[in-house]
Amino acid sequence: MLHVYNSLGRNLEPFTPRDPGKVGIYLCGPTVQSEPHVGHGRSAVAFDVIQRYLMWKGFDVTLVRNITDIEDKIIKASEESGIPVDQLATTMAQRFRDGYASLGILVPAHEPKATATIVEIIMLVRNLIDRGLAYESEGDVYFSVRTMESYGKLSGRKPDELRSGYRIEIDDAKHDPLDFALWKAAKPNEPAWDSPWGPGRPGWHIECSAMAEKYLGRGFDIHGGGSDLIFPHHENEIAQSEGSTGETFARYWLHNGMVNLGGEKMAKSTGILVDLATLASKVGGRPLRFLLLRAHYRSPLEYTEALLDEAVEALERLDRFRERASAGEPDPTVIERFTEAMDDDFGTPQAVSVLFDAVRDGNRLLDEGGDASALLGAVEEIVSVLGIDDGSRSMVIDVDLSALAEQFGVAGGDVDSTVALLIDRRNVARAEKRFDEADTIRSGLEAEGILLEDGPDGTRWIRN
Repeated sequence: MLHVYNSLGRNLEPFTPRDPGKVGIYLCGPTVQSEPHVGHGRSAVAFDVIQRYLMWKGFDVTLVRNITDIEDKIIKASEESGIPVDQLATTMAQRFRDGYASLGILVPAHEPKATATIVEIIMLVRNLIDRGLAYESEGDVYFSVRTMESYGKLSGRKPDELRSGYRIEIDDAKHDPLDFALWKAAKPNEPAWDSPWGPGRPGWHIECSAMAEKYLGRGFDIHGGGSDLIFPHHENEIAQSEGSTGETFARYWLHNGMVNLGGEKMAKSTGILVDLATLASKVGGRPLRFLLLRAHYRSPLEYTEALLDEAVEALERLDRFRERASAGEPDPTVIERFTEAMDDDFGTPQAVSVLFDAVRDGNRLLDEGGDASALLGAVEEIVSVLGIDDGSRSMVIDVDLSALAEQFGVAGGDVDSTVALLIDRRNVARAEKRFDEADTIRSGLEAEGILLEDGPDGTRWIRN
């Protein structure tokens, strides 16, 4: 049985979804003020594998990954760059989609934007005011932290401890320094929407509460994100949502560890970054995805070039075995060991170990003239669940996609990642009814011998 580590309670718990056979996941997506980095890729890969494994186990999974396209950091970046807020957010959101595609991330069922959820946000804020949990002050609206006795249950940080031990944003309009903004009054030259409290824009925390409930309802299964979001973001989400409804917001809280570089957290705030697009253009997204999977999703990960080189070499060993034999029915013992690893809070390091044990044993069998089809069958099953296939067995060596990639502004590096990025760009064009662009991408790939097949599970490509 699958067990997951629930940050709410800090325990390993049996996983039982709200609705039998279905799983709803809300993943805190990016704030799109600048380019994505490897740390963003870590969260995306972690929850992509969680989604893939749950699907493999037979669940109908709905994953929602939001885009925060209005927030203080975006406005500041807009001012510094001279690019309008909406234009900057749109451009950077696409950069994130490209980065996710290079890593083989499945397209989410919903990708809501904060700016497209203003009506729901205002309704949620009004309800909090009506319930006496929030108040208006000079056009701003604040959540009154001390009205929620359960505040701090996720992070373990109590209000009195926060007052003395943590940095609190001071604002004369607040009744209490601990209170946080739900709605911010309009400032000159900033985007604003009409509201009962005057023109303004939502606070960061309220956006996710509104989007999660809109697409997954109350008491959905998994809320995910980086461990740096536990406080204050996720703590405040719980307070808002459960204060508004009186019901459980999310049942399981899963948090991925941070990526470090030279012992320091990789983040925009620290300035310690490895650009995701640059890295993908050099080695492709597949080795980076594999590197990220070799650490447990909850553990911190120290990024080094040496680890990336090791990932490249490991994938080469994997693919050499996959080229040596034909796959048969998966070896049940290998699949059982893989399932045991993943059922223990999505233990990808152990799952990778099972994978390469099968590769080693399969090569030994082939060297002795034996039949490795069952082992290869198990390997292919695991590769698919971990998302490290990426079309590698049908990779086209003698194609040149550079012109097509340049035309649509993608930089995938190898054939696999470039095709994945182009498919993602085509999907976006189709969704936005830019069918000429979508057709151009399809025909451009066909000219290089790459055929696209659209199906209920998405788009896959094959060599002609």
